[in-house]
Amino acid sequence: MSFNIALSGVAAAQRDLDVTANNIANVNTVGFKESRAEFGDVYAASLLSGGKTKVGDGVLTQEVAQQFSQGSLQFTNTALDLAITGNGFFATVPEIDSRDFSFTRAGQFKLDSDNFVVNSNGDNLLGFPVNADGTSASVALSTTVPVRIPDSSGSPQPTSEVDLRFNLPAGDPAKDVTAFDPADPLTYNAATSVTIYDSLGDSHVMTYYFIKDQAAGANEWLMVTAVDDQLVNQSDANGNEVLPGAAVNVAGNGANATSAARLTFTPGGEFLGLFGADNLAPVAPQANKLLTAQLGGILSNGSDTTQRISIDFNFTPGGQTPEEPTQFASAFEVTSLEQDGLPVGRLTGIDIGPDGLVRATFSNGTSEPIVRVALARFSNEQGLTQQSNTQWKESILSGEALAGEATTGTFGDINSSALEQANVNLTTELIDLIIAQRNFQANSRALEVNNQLNQTILNIR
Repeated sequence: MSFNIALSGVAAAQRDLDVTANNIANVNTVGFKESRAEFGDVYAASLLSGGKTKVGDGVLTQEVAQQFSQGSLQFTNTALDLAITGNGFFATVPEIDSRDFSFTRAGQFKLDSDNFVVNSNGDNLLGFPVNADGTSASVALSTTVPVRIPDSSGSPQPTSEVDLRFNLPAGDPAKDVTAFDPADPLTYNAATSVTIYDSLGDSHVMTYYFIKDQAAGANEWLMVTAVDDQLVNQSDANGNEVLPGAAVNVAGNGANATSAARLTFTPGGEFLGLFGADNLAPVAPQANKLLTAQLGGILSNGSDTTQRISIDFNFTPGGQTPEEPTQFASAFEVTSLEQDGLPVGRLTGIDIGPDGLVRATFSNGTSEPIVRVALARFSNEQGLTQQSNTQWKESILSGEALAGEATTGTFGDINSSALEQANVNLTTELIDLIIAQRNFQANSRALEVNNQLNQTILNIR
């Protein structure tokens, strides 16, 4: 009997050594969870035996239990390196159309040749589809899809409005507006331009010419607009073609006459609003915007020919505000010239938030939500079936996988550009290694003593 007891001790010590050695071997394995050998004593007693004098029958390895404590974070420079702080596992599948789920804490992800996000084993990371506003369309493991980074461009946005703020020099000499010629800087007082975009994302230059009208008062200017050096008629904010008597001849060519808007200022340089060239009435109530004619005659690249550009002067009746144009005794100065269009954008980066939302950013300044990285949790993590490559499978003991979003409920946060290191404490493992070695030596000594006793008995004559 004592032989068997000592043998069980040797086997247990060997198992303890194996577990400790495995922990030490994986100290640098990302997402690895250390194991602990758990033992129980063995007692066997018959119905009529005396329990008070019963000697144990040795030791038995009950379980090699993994410990799912949090590992420390190692920060990297790769956005697709992901680490979970708190509860949860990443869900992966071996093929795009597979439902053979595996779960892991190792977040060393990268792109494959088709721009799918995969781990080092080639398994696809899963995520929840999202709506245009970034909210998840469905939060269920059965509706997850492989995460794929788009290689498409950001959609363009046609310019619909230009915000314009400037100062016109009060001391500039007046000019003959009928002699205006965009090609001759001597026929106008000042000009400025902004890049606008059509519905295809193609760029165009929109230019504004300012002419101090010698036929009107000292505080009245005409503004003429051109797109790609072609003059464009202007209308009021309601789309009514302008204003009686608002024609400006171009270098004596009446066939190319275009409409202009009259900007009127007070003797103190404050903006009074927009008027027709005849100066009879404002362009519109609280006149603060102009609207160009449709640009179909200029846009010849197949884009939307009905595009019109609104020009906003931020006029507010009742007094000058910092957002309105001015006419002061200083140089011509543009203080605001902004437009709301966007060109076609190329993919410039990927951002993954703590909630797992993957957002693509483009060179035109836009961003687009793509997918939300899915997390899964289990009622009993230690019941998971261990697989290679720091992956686990669902089992009866673990319970079914419950999918959810990071930062909600009991799910943890997702950290981009970080990896969760193994939760192995190397100092503790080395101490455990020494203890397991001593246990092995002690049980081996017990076997040796038993052998010596048997030899003594056999030598009795």
